[in-house]
Amino acid sequence: MATIEANIIINHPIEEIFDFVTDVNNAARWQSGIIAAKAISNGSIGVGTTYQYIVQVMGRKIETQGEITAYEPHVRYAWKSTKGPFPLSGGTAFEPTPKEVRVTDTVDVEPGGFFKLAEPVIANQQQSQMEKDLAKLKQVLEE
Repeated sequence: MATIEANIIINHPIEEIFDFVTDVNNAARWQSGIIAAKAISNGSIGVGTTYQYIVQVMGRKIETQGEITAYEPHVRYAWKSTKGPFPLSGGTAFEPTPKEVRVTDTVDVEPGGFFKLAEPVIANQQQSQMEKDLAKLKQVLEE
């Protein structure tokens, strides 16, 4: 299993950052590869909320699903995949600094089968993607 982490400092209110990041409907606005995203469970966002992403991976569209496993407003949230090419889990932590917020994304990747052979490549690609996605998040929120 590979654990990948990336963080960025964002100059924006922590409440708005948390609400934006945890709203599944915003995922395609800042996360690369996501074509469409929607909550598939009813009710407000929290532990147990399920969602669906349509992602573009190596030229193919793949449907993935996941569930929110932790939800502490303005502190952190976590998720796990429930349908996809291999198990993924991760989360985002929100840490206020005197004038800004440190946002830290973590993903645990556990590829199997053919993907297991490519784990180092997948981990490097995921690291790069997470850094770009956080830069995009910063850009969207600070505009």
